[in-house]
Amino acid sequence: MPTNLRLGLYYCAIFIGTGASLPYMPVWFRSQGLSGAEIGVILAAPSLARIVISPMAAVWADGFRLRRTPLAIIGTIAALAYAAIGLVHGFTAWLLAWTIAAAMLGTLPSLADVMGLRLSRREGFSYPFARSLGSVAFIVGNLTVGALLGVVAPDLILFWTIGAATLAAIFARALLPAEPVHEGGEAPPRSARLRGLSDLLRNRGFMLAVVGAGIIQASHGFYYAFSALLWRKQGIGEAWIGALWAIGVILEVAFMWFAEPWRRRVRPEVMVAIGGVAALVRWTALAFSPPLWLLFPLQGLHSLSFTATFLGSLALIERYAPPHTASAAQTISSSLAGGLFIGLATLSSGPLFDAFGAFGYLGMVVMTLSGMAVIGVLIRRA
Repeated sequence: MPTNLRLGLYYCAIFIGTGASLPYMPVWFRSQGLSGAEIGVILAAPSLARIVISPMAAVWADGFRLRRTPLAIIGTIAALAYAAIGLVHGFTAWLLAWTIAAAMLGTLPSLADVMGLRLSRREGFSYPFARSLGSVAFIVGNLTVGALLGVVAPDLILFWTIGAATLAAIFARALLPAEPVHEGGEAPPRSARLRGLSDLLRNRGFMLAVVGAGIIQASHGFYYAFSALLWRKQGIGEAWIGALWAIGVILEVAFMWFAEPWRRRVRPEVMVAIGGVAALVRWTALAFSPPLWLLFPLQGLHSLSFTATFLGSLALIERYAPPHTASAAQTISSSLAGGLFIGLATLSSGPLFDAFGAFGYLGMVVMTLSGMAVIGVLIRRA
């Protein structure tokens, strides 16, 4: 089986679960009687935990001989933690189990990205194509679970996510190539790996890149946490909600497949800024609860607000991070964008939702503007 397909199927295993959990786990927690503020705390906790977990996981993962080994271990831990959510009861127990599960699963893509970027350079295949297969799986999970929720209890969301995490653990061992972590075969001592992490944190260009792009990506926090609940409140059915999420991801896939020549011509910091402009338009419009017909073109902006920002950030990280710090660089970026920043965005989203409803999106407008200001500094510096 070609390497790009193997890698793509691994991304599928991760994101077919995310396609269900990201938009619909708030529905499951709501069905258990939790308030918007409590849901916001639970959803934010793993993102905040990843500030520490993801960089430490990168240092730990670089101590193995093969890159696929820590991916299989982390996937197994995630599956067990998701299963624990269904076995416990109460806010505190759900908070702990969800934090472990989501933080572990959220660490997998950035570690897989390191492998994918290296293999694509060596073997000449398109990395965005392999990554986009995961987005296709996200659509499948999103549409399928969204349609089934009209006739099936919200427990389906939890079972689906457990199965996907289990599949990710199996695919890591069975499908991913035996790619060595270190070309020479010997892992550097832990002290050297920690020094590489420290060097990145002192790299001004690298930190500007990950902070600016990370804040723009994290401005999706209110959308991820409460768009489904807000659209249900507007009277939009579950199947349409699934379709709205899907159209954004469909255009994300199209961007990865067909925009590669354009991406290579555009400076990565400019691409991130384009994503920021799309996010400003998107969150401002969603704050005013537009009708269903207008939601579809707004969801199409996901191809820029998320995808252009994400691909631009990957290129920036490669520009500013030394090759021997690749794992740490990607996971620092992930722990900020998918950790600290989106954790703060999600944490604030609960009270914003309870107090202002859809106008909570305006908080994400402010967040996007701050991210664009940081990228502006990087553009002037470049």
